[in-house]
Amino acid sequence: MSPEAQEQPAQRERLWDLAGGWRGAGIAVGIFALTRVAQLLILGWLDAADDEPLGVRDRLLVWDGGWFLRVAVDGYPHGYTFDAAGRMEGNELAFFPVYPMLIRFVSALGIPASTAALVVSWLAAIGAAVALHLLGTSLYGKRTGWALVAICFSAPVAVVFSMAYSEGVFLALVAGMLAAAHRRVWWAAGLLGLAAALTRPTGAAAAVALAVAALLAVRESREKIWQPLGAAMLALAGVPLFLAWVGWRVGDPAAWFRIQSAGWGTAFDFGSSTLSFLGTTLSTGDGWVPISVAFILLAAPAAAGVALAQRPWLPLAVYGIIAMVLVYGQAGFYHSKPRLLVPVLLTLLPAAIAAGRARPRVAVLAISAWAAFGLWYGAYLVAVWPYTL
Repeated sequence: MSPEAQEQPAQRERLWDLAGGWRGAGIAVGIFALTRVAQLLILGWLDAADDEPLGVRDRLLVWDGGWFLRVAVDGYPHGYTFDAAGRMEGNELAFFPVYPMLIRFVSALGIPASTAALVVSWLAAIGAAVALHLLGTSLYGKRTGWALVAICFSAPVAVVFSMAYSEGVFLALVAGMLAAAHRRVWWAAGLLGLAAALTRPTGAAAAVALAVAALLAVRESREKIWQPLGAAMLALAGVPLFLAWVGWRVGDPAAWFRIQSAGWGTAFDFGSSTLSFLGTTLSTGDGWVPISVAFILLAAPAAAGVALAQRPWLPLAVYGIIAMVLVYGQAGFYHSKPRLLVPVLLTLLPAAIAAGRARPRVAVLAISAWAAFGLWYGAYLVAVWPYTL
């Protein structure tokens, strides 16, 4: 770990200075912008080649974007939803509130809701780029911070950061929370952790990570223990609070889980469905996309294992492990799992650290090769692949 990460708590209670100030943030945003422009150009090219082109904007609003927009415009339903045959269906109560609330706030300025959804996603992704750079810089140095931004935003399925999805908001909040906790800025860590927990279910993993950071801080210093512990308690309340609210609104404590299962087949099966998908796809699977997803699902734990062998900051490791357990342990659409892995961060650390230590030319060439595939892959899934991400 770099000398920056070994500073004493008294030297680490400022959130901004280690990132290289505005210049470091500006470079991170520039890297992010380069990945977005390149991917939008690829997406436009693939869309134009389609027999029935939709347009880049419409492709960025598909699938989960429609659910978030309905929450933003119409609010949440008051109960379960059933089809004509009386079978329960998924509904908007499955979706956590922070992203649609932000859409509603921006659209209140007179912007159409669909445009507001993209504005929020892009602004959040810019914030995520800055937060990632801050986190990577705090832990390993500026070059690793920039490499982490480049690798994350050019990863396969990182196209979701341009779409009406909540990944950009979630990543900004999680990376910001971890950076704030590492810098001992507990009020920011607590608020960001709570917001992350109200953005996606995997916010529970971020909250546990913040609790670990708080316990480490308490062990190092017995003074002002209420600050880290208060931040952890605030973040830990987020996911249970929303699940309890859904249960109260429907009149069934297990309502959120029932809606998830009915609408998307999502349930925690301890990895049984993931193993079944891998076994079937690698032995008899047809089609290169399912096979590529299988290899992504195999490569991610290997990368995480390398990261853990390098002994990363414990809260970051805890967040990554729990988030991966949640992704691999649940049943659901197999082609959505790479998207859910994008904000895990632990899987990106080995490459980012290696790029930060390599010669600049070597790092640029390696990341460019990674980006050439990753940006095309995400655009292909949106423009050509017929199923939801």
